Amino acid sequence: MKLGMALLRVTVGVLFMGHGLQKLKGWFSGHGLEATAAGFENLGLRPGKVHATAAGTAETAGGAMLAGGLATPLAAGMLSGVMMVAIDKVHKDNGVWAMNNGYEYNLVMMAAVFAITSVGAGPWSVDERLGIGRAGSAAGVAQLAAGLLGGATAIRLGSRGGGEVEAEPAANQEAAPEKEPVAAT
Repeated sequence: MKLGMALLRVTVGVLFMGHGLQKLKGWFSGHGLEATAAGFENLGLRPGKVHATAAGTAETAGGAMLAGGLATPLAAGMLSGVMMVAIDKVHKDNGVWAMNNGYEYNLVMMAAVFAITSVGAGPWSVDERLGIGRAGSAAGVAQLAAGLLGGATAIRLGSRGGGEVEAEPAANQEAAPEKEPVAAT
């Protein structure tokens, strides 16, 4: 059980970190912050740069925290929130299956962080070392509820337009090369 939980936590956490760094830095074949922000704008999450930064930071920090087993319910709530937004804004109309750009992946990741939180980060975690571990069904439900509430709040705030969209480049200035807009994870 110790090895299994550690392996699950680290795998899921590192994958989330990778998704966050794709958004923030363009690493791992990602599009980077500017292109991700444009994609978020197209999804109706405005201002796009704020939402892209928040999503990328939540995935990167939440993934690192989950991988180490630090404040596991908080990390899981952050990650569940990002997945909720991705399902709502990108995948829900495509059905379940990932091959059709559906929400299969997002749902599996939410189930994984729910399970990790419910069972507990395990003895090979920072939570355990610090004596701050929280586990059980109540912790799992609480992180999921917090993630869903946070995701719904981000969607609601983003749909209000929350800020100005950057102006188009002047006609005599060369525009940056266009990249394909990026969708949420």
